[in-house]
Amino acid sequence: MEQLNLTYTMCRLFEEITSPIQLKRAYRLVKSNRGAAGVDGVTIDAYGINLEEEIKDLSHSVISWQYKPHPVKRVEIPKAGSDKKRKLGIPCVRDRVLQTSIKMSLEPLFDRDFSENSYGFRPNRNQKQAIAQAKELVQNGKEWVVDIDLENFFDGMNQDKIIHLLSKKVDDKRVLRLIGLTLRSGVMNLQGFSPTLKGSTQGSPLSPLLSNIVLDELDKELEKRGLEFCRFADDANIYVGSQKAASRILASITNFIEGKLKLKVNKDKSQAAPTSAVKFLGITIVTGMVLISAISMKRATAKVAELVPRRTHMPFEMQIERVNRWYRGWSNYYNVTETPSQLRTIESRIRRRFRAQIVSNQKRKRHLLNKLIKQGVSKSVAYGSIYKNRKTWELSHCAAVDKAWNNRWFREQGLYSALRTRLPHWQPLKVWIKLI
Repeated sequence: MEQLNLTYTMCRLFEEITSPIQLKRAYRLVKSNRGAAGVDGVTIDAYGINLEEEIKDLSHSVISWQYKPHPVKRVEIPKAGSDKKRKLGIPCVRDRVLQTSIKMSLEPLFDRDFSENSYGFRPNRNQKQAIAQAKELVQNGKEWVVDIDLENFFDGMNQDKIIHLLSKKVDDKRVLRLIGLTLRSGVMNLQGFSPTLKGSTQGSPLSPLLSNIVLDELDKELEKRGLEFCRFADDANIYVGSQKAASRILASITNFIEGKLKLKVNKDKSQAAPTSAVKFLGITIVTGMVLISAISMKRATAKVAELVPRRTHMPFEMQIERVNRWYRGWSNYYNVTETPSQLRTIESRIRRRFRAQIVSNQKRKRHLLNKLIKQGVSKSVAYGSIYKNRKTWELSHCAAVDKAWNNRWFREQGLYSALRTRLPHWQPLKVWIKLI
């Protein structure tokens, strides 16, 4: 019966994708994800004004083969901790709707056979589950990691390989042709139009599913070899018990990826190393405990400095709102850490940056003196703190300034603290970790 249902689904796949009912559902998903306009300048809200007509036109154009995807709008954003740029693409809303509909139909067909060790871009799976599994493997004695870095993965995927893998389950050539059109839509940047002869645009709704389909071959190979691993998108870690095994597996898996999958491994960034020296999804596992990695902590500190500069004309309330928006997301992602002192470090840095800003805004020391007294600091303590030839950063952590603008004061101003809502099972870390 299951085989009959699958055959029926395959026969109706193209009709399902182009169905106005499903295209409307796809639009609602696109709208919930927000995003900017593509090269045609049409926003999500503008597309939805005449939604019935737009959906009808899209369905008809695809069925009649008059549909042609617009080039993807190319944007480049800085890579964290690097001078390089990450290339992202913004398809037009119309194309995002169609791609989302394709994904809605294909995902159930492929996801059921994906590896249990794959966690990225899949329904009901997330990075916290991947980290939990990685921790379990380390606690079971797998304290060496084969950390594989794929160079320009999304841009480097072989399009013929993608279509070949899709054809193993999708026998409707209309669907394959439609996906081929999407892959070859090209990109538009400041220099003009460029064809896309390889890869799948990072930022398009369909790319995450296609990436999992390509890398599922890697998962199956690792399972066939009896290796224990975690993969989140193109971030793959293999856990073994010794340095010798890790070095051997790194070499053989690199050959498999470059030979069979037609992908390029970044040999400078790939490594066989102890778990304590490897960053996985922004965390590091040290003596079986999950910590925010040193690199992630360093980047967070730099982000705080960006959000709270020494001098600014931005109102204080607006700065608080901006910091809260970032820190809520950051702390929610990193609340997997098993030591709250790491979050405490970032929260302390946020408050100290604000204190330094308050100090910098006082043009004269007597102005700062008056402000401290107004905040309830005794004149003798205030005077003794600020007339010691201290510079701004040192002043921002002196006794008088700490007392005037203490943690309670910041809470009253609405500054968010993840520590006040932390999980009760968190315990202080009892090992010394040097964090940058």
